[in-house]
Amino acid sequence: VMSSSSSSALEIEIFQYIDAHQSDFVKDLKEWVAVESDSIQPHLRKEVIRMMALAADRLAALGATVNLVNLGSHQLPDGQVLPLPSVILGELGKDPQNPTVCFYGHVDVQPAKKEDGWNTDPYTLTEIDGVHLFIRNLYGRGATDNKGPVLAWINAVETFRALKLAMPVNFKFLIEGMEEAGSLGLEKLLEEDNQSFFSDVDYIVISDNLWLSNGKPALTYGSRGNACFFVEVECGSKDLHSGTFGGIIHEPLLDLIALLDSLVDSTGRIQIPGIYDSVAALTEEERKLYESIEFDLEEHRKNCGVKKFLYSTKEEILLHLWRYPSLSIHGIEGAFHEPGIKTVIPAKVIGKFSIRQVPHMDLSVVKQQVVEHLEGVFSKRNSPNKLKVSMPLGAKPWLADVNDLLYKAARRAIKTVFGEDPDFIRDGSTVPVARMFQTITQKSVMMLPIGAADDGEHSQNEKISRHNYIEGTKLFAAFFLEISKLH
Repeated sequence: VMSSSSSSALEIEIFQYIDAHQSDFVKDLKEWVAVESDSIQPHLRKEVIRMMALAADRLAALGATVNLVNLGSHQLPDGQVLPLPSVILGELGKDPQNPTVCFYGHVDVQPAKKEDGWNTDPYTLTEIDGVHLFIRNLYGRGATDNKGPVLAWINAVETFRALKLAMPVNFKFLIEGMEEAGSLGLEKLLEEDNQSFFSDVDYIVISDNLWLSNGKPALTYGSRGNACFFVEVECGSKDLHSGTFGGIIHEPLLDLIALLDSLVDSTGRIQIPGIYDSVAALTEEERKLYESIEFDLEEHRKNCGVKKFLYSTKEEILLHLWRYPSLSIHGIEGAFHEPGIKTVIPAKVIGKFSIRQVPHMDLSVVKQQVVEHLEGVFSKRNSPNKLKVSMPLGAKPWLADVNDLLYKAARRAIKTVFGEDPDFIRDGSTVPVARMFQTITQKSVMMLPIGAADDGEHSQNEKISRHNYIEGTKLFAAFFLEISKLH
């Protein structure tokens, strides 16, 4: 509900149109959710390709120029070759007076089956009343990740056309169908089109994440990277019997457990020398952002089912989730893990762990620190076994400037639509696409989520509330006006 003083007559006209066309917007989402565009399972690839065609048609109906870029094919581990879905590059408006905003989204989804524990069919968008009378939830795979937000953006653009209003910005769209499978081919496409498609883009907006709370809007300005490590210890070519050899050899699993145990202490602090040296210092301005954030520590603890956290305040928890590195141990390959007892001494074991990276850590320096630390611990054991440490995967963190024009415009739009300032949040996990866009195009990148914290992306009973979907559409429309005002 908006007071007319806080929003212009133009905004009121736009918001009224969006409210009046709610059922059409929900119908469109229902049609998109019905397509089983799961990019992970090979037999559904044709559905992803069909979904890309639907999205391309929808943009063409807006009057956009649509280019479906063929990315060729890729080979699966089993040797099967599959076509990659084309990437949509769309364009609407070329007024040199207007800023150009590029929207990134994806229309592929995570796998889902009714028998996984869904209350409704995952590919039939189903509206159900929420706990609160005014909240109605739209359940379906892709509702929040990411078909809902992609459609909300398209609906917002469509509203300007339907009302015959001048477009406040030039629009570009990059929509892909392989995000859930690692955005295969996207980086190469960005590099090839950086000089052409992206040359006149001023801002890039991604709406593929969630708020931190169920009710308070958020703007995301950073995410942690990730460096994954393998540490391998080998004594010989074959597994041995503990009755025949136990007590006379250096067992690889004992070495490995000692190595893994040396990485983190019981307070969660990483024990690798020098690892915190290059972590950006916390500024006063940044610390203030954490104070006003709406975050229910108890609810979060209940959600993850643990007895207690390592830290007792909201600020400490969020700081350690977003802007400090963490190290997690994920498993041991080669060790016996079936039920029952098997008295075997494995010949070779591989420990797997990862370190979430934050600004201004350098992946190559981190790798060197990890290797030196593990080699140091290993040498003290005087073990004749072979040690090998590798880093098969490294993703860098992403951080934007919250004082950027893009964030100013989004903040004002949120205030207009929701009547309050957003939480400025970061993401503890890795958002490779934000970093990829920022690194390759060197443009301002912002993550502008419209889904609530409890939407359950990737999980059973994924949903977006009707409220978030419709108000999110208004938010995008208000954002177009705000960004054009700032130019």
